[in-house]
Formats: sequence, C-alpha cells, structure tokens
Amino acid sequence: MRLRTLLLLATLVVLAVTAGEAEWLKTDTSKALVPLDEIVSGGPPPDGIPAIDRPAFVTVAAADAWLKGKEPVLALEVSGDARAYPLQILMWHEIVNDTVGGKPVAVTYCPLCNSGLVFDRVVDGATLDFGTSGKLYKSDLVMYDRQTHSLWAQMEGRAIVGERAGTRLKLIPANTLAYEDWRATHPGGRVLSRETGHARRYGVNPYEGYDQPTTSPFLFSGKPDPRRPPKERVVGVVVGREPRAFPWPVLARLGVVHDTLGGERIVVFYLPGALSALDGAQISESRAVGATAVFRPAIGGRALTFEPATDGFRDRETGSAWNLLGHAVKGPLAGKRLEPVPHVDAFWFAWAAFNPATSIYAGR
Repeated sequence: MRLRTLLLLATLVVLAVTAGEAEWLKTDTSKALVPLDEIVSGGPPPDGIPAIDRPAFVTVAAADAWLKGKEPVLALEVSGDARAYPLQILMWHEIVNDTVGGKPVAVTYCPLCNSGLVFDRVVDGATLDFGTSGKLYKSDLVMYDRQTHSLWAQMEGRAIVGERAGTRLKLIPANTLAYEDWRATHPGGRVLSRETGHARRYGVNPYEGYDQPTTSPFLFSGKPDPRRPPKERVVGVVVGREPRAFPWPVLARLGVVHDTLGGERIVVFYLPGALSALDGAQISESRAVGATAVFRPAIGGRALTFEPATDGFRDRETGSAWNLLGHAVKGPLAGKRLEPVPHVDAFWFAWAAFNPATSIYAGR
C-alpha cells in the first residue's frame, strides 16, 4: 500500500476526532451472524465519515463546471427520476440517504472494495437511515441503521449484528459509469451537489494507487481467493442464488458477454473510457478502466443477441444501436429499454470473500 493511502487513513481518523468523539453504537451484540472479532475498526468512530442525510442536487449544466466527462458516477433511475452520484463525493461520505422517484434509498460506496451499491431502505414497513459505523468486515464498509443500531455489511446488504441480524436490504439496479455517458442519456437528470455541508477535497483521490490489481487489501484478514488478483475488477452477479464473477480483463477483450446464470439468460456490456476513482491523485487525471452493465437480453419476450459497436452496442436481430444504460438509441427498437439485472462492480477479493462459492466466467 502506498504511503499516501496510509496518510489518508490517518487523516480520516483526525477528521473524526475533530468532529468530536462519538459514543460507540448501542448494538445488541448478542445477535451476531459472524464472529465479532472479525469486525474491526477502520480508524474513524461512528459517523466519523459522515453520511449525507439531506442531499442537494444540481443540473447537468451546473455540474459540468466541476465534473469531467470521463469521471465515474453511480447512476440511479427510479420511476423516471434519474440521478448521478459522483464518486469524487461518495468516497468521502460512503452513504447517501436519499429518496428517488418516491422510494427511500441508501446510495453506498466502499472505496476499499470499490463497490457502489444502492439499496431500498424500507424494511418491514419502516424507513431506515444509515450511517458509517467506523468498522470494517472483510475490508468492507460496515453500515449501521440509526433506528436499531444493527450493523450491516455493504457488499451483501445484510445485517450481520444486532436486532435486525439476518435481514437483507433489497438491491436496486445501479451503474457506475462515465459522467458523460450518463449525461447523454439523461440531460435533464440531477447530479449530487458538492454543497454537502462538509468541507472535503472533492475531486482529490485520497486512496491514490489503491486499485493496483496485485496489491493487498487493507485490513483484510486471511488470504484472498487466489483464483484472480486481489484487486482485479469483476462484475459480480447473483441469479437464483448462483453467483458468478465476470473479470474485467475478459470483458474488455470481448466487449459483450452472453451467459446463462440461475437458469436465466443475461448479457454483460463493457464500455471503455470511464476513469478509475482510486488511481491518480486527482480523479480527473486517473487512468481509464471502463464501465459495465448487466441486462436481460430480451424485449417484449423476443430474445436479442448483442455485439460491440463503434458507439456502444448493437443487436444482431434488428441492427438497433444501444447504449451502456440499456437504451435503444437508433434503429427499429429506438426508445426501448432492457431490463437491468442487479450487479456490483467490485474488487475480486471482496466479491469472493462474500461469495466464496462463486464461479468465474472464463471467456472464449
């Protein structure tokens, strides 16, 4: 791990202390699904990394002044309400408690696992609010809900300790992709504002060099699954309780992958261009790593077969052109949309740690 990353972790502790020492959570530790000694301190106390509870949004025109086209955003659309959450903001807060399209959601990002996930935060009729616990489990963000103080593992959206232990949050499809690709599809969408109420160096990457594929993860106990490099990016998908990882090097070579998982056909898209959030000192100057998406390859019951195209993707049946968000933008199917399949873009070590029985797509 580079010196800058170590300095970052120390800085986060300082930020937490200057914000005031938080009292440890009143979590019912008698209800635990994992060994308590495997949940370790990441440095900051609870809420030392502050979640955003009252998010403000700006127009695309306003965001263009500070957000570069290739920078990564976590894109979410619910009932026609399209929003983009720049990773340059999420990496400093990790959780946004929001309501999108009338649905209460938790927009989350764990820099150590490189995992951006969105969850429905209504559980058993109650709307939960999430904060950062200051703890890590398998190097992953451990969230807590402010209603019961239960602890939740972000990678699986499951409460692992506390009153709600065993409860899983519903995963909502979302994509991490280049801002310019989201903007082209949603010119009227809204972008999470830098006006968060907190002073942070948005745009600066405090985890410089952290995403080198062969390096070790931070505070990860045990040995990472040796089948792939620890921090190689993978697309993780579970269909019908069957998990599979799609390595990004394979996706970058093929562009499109058709597969059957859990008895269902899926298609995985890969598009080059999007920048890493965890490479250069400035995110806007980081290396390009690309972006992915997962869909059910059918429209109105009609199966489609996709292939890469110069400006995105094309189905062989009608010749229609499609973008990374699954929208047909030209051709006979223009205006149609593919059904997204929930997935996570994450480092291999994290996906395998939470899905040890995962298979790996080997390509062709």
